[in-house]
Amino acid sequence: MFDNADDIHPLFFGAPSTTEFKKLRKRIVRDTREAIEHYGMVERGARWLVCLSGGKDSFTLLAALYELKWRGLLPVDLLACNLDQGQPGFPATVLPEFLQRMGVPHRIEYQDTYSVVIDKIPENRTYCALCSRLRRGHLYRIAREEGCSAVVLGHHRDDILETFFMNLFHGGRLATMPPKLVNEEGDLFVYRPLAHVAEADCARFARAMGYPIIPCDLCGSQDGLQRQQVKQILDGWEKNSPGRRQVMFRALMNARPSHLLDPKLFDFAGLTRDIGPEDGGERR
Repeated sequence: MFDNADDIHPLFFGAPSTTEFKKLRKRIVRDTREAIEHYGMVERGARWLVCLSGGKDSFTLLAALYELKWRGLLPVDLLACNLDQGQPGFPATVLPEFLQRMGVPHRIEYQDTYSVVIDKIPENRTYCALCSRLRRGHLYRIAREEGCSAVVLGHHRDDILETFFMNLFHGGRLATMPPKLVNEEGDLFVYRPLAHVAEADCARFARAMGYPIIPCDLCGSQDGLQRQQVKQILDGWEKNSPGRRQVMFRALMNARPSHLLDPKLFDFAGLTRDIGPEDGGERR
């Protein structure tokens, strides 16, 4: 399927020919396709705004989606979008030059949310929440302007697991990033097609392809984030019991409301017993 060098999208030019990389690539594409189909993301003829931050995950997302489209397995139009948030030292020419070279339709938008975040958030507090809200608002606006029905994000399996445990430990609720949702305004889908893809696979793939990774110097420079703490816990569990992450992820796909404690999800008060003649009544 992937061996003919003339039958690939430019995003895969120069891909390693090793068996190990071919297996990695097939696994990422397969897992992405599985999530898209499992969560009903495809509307034939739709247009997706694929958010490209310049990190390993968004590059992997872009490549996987274009591979599926190239194979005729994803009948949607794709528009890559990078939101330049005005971070000092951000290499503004890297992504547009890369996307132009790859023949990927794209839009680069400059909005100085960096200054807003720095101004509003004290130095000892994390920037992620406000930064994310500002970024998401601009992406929704761009999606509407470009006639897109969905904003597509590069969150992977490990992001979803980490968010679950952050909500468990710090938020007092069982919740995580859903692979598919509708925004608050109700006019756009938000998709996470990498929901089944491991972060380690994204890292290996982007590194092997030599994509021009751009680190996030805003939140990535802050130590002691809750997410980093949760990641360390999960890393420890994975080290002691290899495969633990995948088992926990499967649990998120196998919820049993009757075995939890939320009466809004299960009618505990409405449960009745079967009372037989031996109990002095009729069975009901």
